[in-house]
Amino acid sequence: MTEAWNGPLEKVDDFRWRIPTSYAKGMRVPGLIYADAEMLKQVRKDQAPQQVSNVAHLPGVLGYAMAMPDIHWGYGFPIGGVAGVDVEEGVISPGGVGYDINCGVRLIRTNLTYPDIKDRLSLLVERLFHNIPCGVGSTSKLKLSSKEERAVLREGPLWAVKQGFGWREDVEHTEQKGCIENADPDALSDRAIQRGHNQLGTLGAGNHFIEIQRVEEIFDEEAAKAFGLEKGRITVMIHTGSRGLGYQVCDDNLDRMVRAMSRYKIMIPDKQLACAPVHSPEGKQYFAGMAASANYAWTNRQMILHWVRESFEQVLGQSAEKLGMHMIYDVAHNIAKFEEHVVDGQKRKVVVHRKGATRAFAAGHPDLPEKYQSVGQPVLIPGDMGTASYVLVGTQRAMEQSFGSTCHGAGRVMSRNAAIRATRGRSIQRELENQGIIVRSRGRKTLDEEMPEAYKDINKVVEIVHRAGLSKKVAKMKPLGVIKG
Repeated sequence: MTEAWNGPLEKVDDFRWRIPTSYAKGMRVPGLIYADAEMLKQVRKDQAPQQVSNVAHLPGVLGYAMAMPDIHWGYGFPIGGVAGVDVEEGVISPGGVGYDINCGVRLIRTNLTYPDIKDRLSLLVERLFHNIPCGVGSTSKLKLSSKEERAVLREGPLWAVKQGFGWREDVEHTEQKGCIENADPDALSDRAIQRGHNQLGTLGAGNHFIEIQRVEEIFDEEAAKAFGLEKGRITVMIHTGSRGLGYQVCDDNLDRMVRAMSRYKIMIPDKQLACAPVHSPEGKQYFAGMAASANYAWTNRQMILHWVRESFEQVLGQSAEKLGMHMIYDVAHNIAKFEEHVVDGQKRKVVVHRKGATRAFAAGHPDLPEKYQSVGQPVLIPGDMGTASYVLVGTQRAMEQSFGSTCHGAGRVMSRNAAIRATRGRSIQRELENQGIIVRSRGRKTLDEEMPEAYKDINKVVEIVHRAGLSKKVAKMKPLGVIKG
């Protein structure tokens, strides 16, 4: 949707802009967009703010229907959207999670510096590209039985670690320990199970990647020390999700909820926001299937992490333990979670929909690993190929204002087709190599679709959430080598 949005945006402060309930009949709460005045010009270029207003119509929505500065047009919810819905009175909406359930990011630190890998960087990139299946239709190196696949859907990455794929600390440093309770393989269609059967441990295509990075800048020494980050250190970032399985779960449940809404007398302005009461049969089935998909995605990233470690071992001739390849954290970017939050002075159980948004819990939250209790949750914000990525840390202000949420990336400003048109006559791979970034991809199309100019300036997006207080900058990383699908 490229049509500009001209609705009202009332300034709350330098980084918050409100869509009043008077804008559209049926809005239960105002909309709220995090942006500065300059970013707001980009935000208005498509109909994503209208989607914020539409989300504000959902039964049981609390506080505000929100969007982060990486907001852009999505399915139902805008990408960058956040909504907290009362568990007892509200609904759950597949459009508030999206098709790529638990698309997310994990980050690995190392003891290495650039001089340690400079002469072997090309070989590292090649070995990663060889060892980790990527691209559209890529299939797993694993041959899971039906029983094993069901265990993955129930247990998440703990299953992988028990099979020898990774370390127990990986599970401890994963959001929700990589496992949402009440995940039920029986809530998935046969088609969803089939699509996930041979894709565990695959990267996929689109904006998914594996990236070897160098820490360029440290902003918060205390948090960086807790996370094991130092200037000049090499990190590895993994960005992927639940592959075809999650897509099918979303598709199946959208159809089911569209049919159910009339029965529950739910009126919404956009059928892409199809929803059902949280405790209804449809709501329970969606959550159980979404949770299983999320567990699958966390296991998917766990398998890739294991093969990343193996690749470094093969090229550098040292064990992953000696190389210090510890996982800092893994965060989900597309998910719905049962959480407790204070709303209007009262603690309430809430279903928080985060679609293209990152959990950003503050120091002391009981869901955080003991290692991070004193500083807060690591927040991982990926860039894309030629741009920076960031580590931030969750804050108390996020807990108070945004259900403990912040941005998830730069946010597209150009459709994939528009990006392909804009790259005619150019070689994105050569342009990146001229910047010292080695890139391997299954095809040129992905590189063209994901060219850096297709996205907002990630530095500005991160600066907005930092200055708004939703998360604090800890470290900035620049890419050295990138694997794309």
